[in-house]
Amino acid sequence: YSNFIDNLRVYVRGGTGGMGYPNLGGEGGRGGDVWFVARERTTLKSIKEKYPHKRFVAGTGANSSVKALKGEKGKDREVHVPLGISVLDDDGKQIGELNAAGERFLAARGGLGGSLATNFLPCKGQRRAVHLDLKLIADVGLVGFPNAGKSSLLSKISHAKPEIANYAFTTIQPELGKIMYADYKQISVADLPGLIEGAHANKGMGHKFLKHVERTKQLLFVVDISGFQLSIKTQFRTAFETILLLTKELELYKEELVTKPALLAINKMDLPCAKDNLDELMTQLENPQDFLHLLEEEMIPANTLEFREVIPISTYTGEGIEELKTCLRKSIDEQAEQENEEYRKKKLLLLQTSK
Repeated sequence: YSNFIDNLRVYVRGGTGGMGYPNLGGEGGRGGDVWFVARERTTLKSIKEKYPHKRFVAGTGANSSVKALKGEKGKDREVHVPLGISVLDDDGKQIGELNAAGERFLAARGGLGGSLATNFLPCKGQRRAVHLDLKLIADVGLVGFPNAGKSSLLSKISHAKPEIANYAFTTIQPELGKIMYADYKQISVADLPGLIEGAHANKGMGHKFLKHVERTKQLLFVVDISGFQLSIKTQFRTAFETILLLTKELELYKEELVTKPALLAINKMDLPCAKDNLDELMTQLENPQDFLHLLEEEMIPANTLEFREVIPISTYTGEGIEELKTCLRKSIDEQAEQENEEYRKKKLLLLQTSK
């Protein structure tokens, strides 16, 4: 996870104001401000490399003088940050958010210049340490236990080239890929480090993974049809149990995650017995309540997910990959249309009430 930075603590300080001019009642210039500005193709890693001291200080306001009784404002300091940044204070309280290119957040205000009110002495600028917390913004977030085939799937459907190996923890940092369609539509997909049981309690990569799910529009569960076992010390889970456990982990971390639209890709359909396992799984998914008694109580989520589409695939043979891309496109388009419709209704309601 070391190459990918999703949290950075920085020090910001607004500029000190300029001196006033007591003899003529002159006023010093205000100190400059420190701003965070969201910009594409910026990373927290690049900020850390460019500014190893992680200190950002704005310019001092100009002193008042005979030539200029009103001193000029100090120079502002702009810090370019990635999209998807939450700004937190040292107590962990969120004080700002930057999600779209060009959005700005005032991180530290400059001090007032010296004037009659301050006995012509300047004030110091605001100073504080803040945390820049990144949550990836993507259309689709891949959710699955380690070795379910998420990295292989991302490499099949997009131009991303994640590392792939046949052991549990291949993905140790989030990967972003883009699905390109014939009409030039693009859908961004985030492959996120594999969940494990107990991730909600910060086991494994716990919160480092789960926080990135928050800003994805939709979820794509990727499940191994033959089931999953993390190691010989842990229990074997069937595909149905895997789906319930993944749902439970999301729910325990943040309930609203399971309200996101979700699709299910059932991977490794090239394996022997995959067809029989799929028939059994589809029966279980149609009436999940009938099979919940087979599980321990702590594994059962409060709400079972209803998937918009269930697509059997094989990243090895390529089976179902094109169908999956089509389903993702349809689901994203439907969600966008629904959001537009809701926006139109809100606007109409506002117009009616204002009249």
